[in-house]
Amino acid sequence: MRAIVVDAPNAQPTLRDVPEPTPAPDGAVIEVRATGVCRSDWHAWVGHDPTVAWPHVPGHEFAGVVRAVGERVRSVRLGERVTAPFCCGCGSCGPCRDGVQNLCEREYQPGFDGWGSFSEAVHVPWADVNVARLPDAIGFDEAAALGCRFMTAFAGLTDRAGLRPGETVCIYGCGGVGLSAVLIALAAGAQVVAIDVRDEPLQLARELAAAVRRGDAAAGPGAPRGTHAGRNDALVTVNARTHDPVATVRDVTDGGAHLSVDALGSPATCAQAIRSLRRRGRHLQLGLLLGEDAAPVVPMFEVIRHELTVLGGHGMPARRYPELFRFVEARGLPIDRLVGEIAPLDAAGDALSAVGRFAPVGATVLRP
Repeated sequence: MRAIVVDAPNAQPTLRDVPEPTPAPDGAVIEVRATGVCRSDWHAWVGHDPTVAWPHVPGHEFAGVVRAVGERVRSVRLGERVTAPFCCGCGSCGPCRDGVQNLCEREYQPGFDGWGSFSEAVHVPWADVNVARLPDAIGFDEAAALGCRFMTAFAGLTDRAGLRPGETVCIYGCGGVGLSAVLIALAAGAQVVAIDVRDEPLQLARELAAAVRRGDAAAGPGAPRGTHAGRNDALVTVNARTHDPVATVRDVTDGGAHLSVDALGSPATCAQAIRSLRRRGRHLQLGLLLGEDAAPVVPMFEVIRHELTVLGGHGMPARRYPELFRFVEARGLPIDRLVGEIAPLDAAGDALSAVGRFAPVGATVLRP
């Protein structure tokens, strides 16, 4: 089969013939129909992830068709349209038995711990635990765009942060995770302030907001009211190159957001997001901080003085996918708008470089 192979950190990704994976006794091989290009793939490519062994095949946001299963697999069938989380759980350790397979003690991540989905086929271990069937209404491209970015934002906002209708949410970074968080928070009835340094993703955030079918939840106290930047009903957009994002968030939310999200992953945006909170606010860290940014300076004085809560989000178990799909369908979310460019597999090198420059608006999807 063909796959994108990287021989060493920062080496040029090349399309080559490689052996096709065979399923482990409890695993499945998925024929990849679409795979997203994520900033986490860029982190792996440049050597930020110590779990990656070289040569390596990146890719962890994928959708496709079941091609083969191991002899112990019981609930996964050949030919099914499926996806899988990037955080695969074993199903038998303590966290897995508690239902949080995304925190598995033996976690396996395709595209990091082993070869990934920038290929014509990818192996998923513990298939009965980790393979999720796709509804007919969701295509392969859209499912790949839901990948780690949308499902991480969904689990982070709904599970970890306990987002409630009428709350104010500020989201730093409108890349894949950030735009997904904007879409989910608006659909959940929140009032959103979206922050980026580029006008293009902020414009897409406004277009997504216009397309969301919101519920009947009314805006609560502290709903965004300012005129510092673009508005679209429950959404305020802020360009951090022209406005102080912390001051703007605190102004338009009457003293600070209930919930802040760093969807980018940098010491600066992490600190800014925390400083954008009202007293007893909650901060959700979704953007990865790796390499030299792995231990950022956190404004802990404000965390203590204002009794803030700091949370992390790490993916979502496959068992939650049906709920995610129901959320998307019930609210008519335009997830197709999250897809930016669609490209062939041999464009992976250019796509990774673009992600490193924060160039794409929307998810780049490769079709093997």
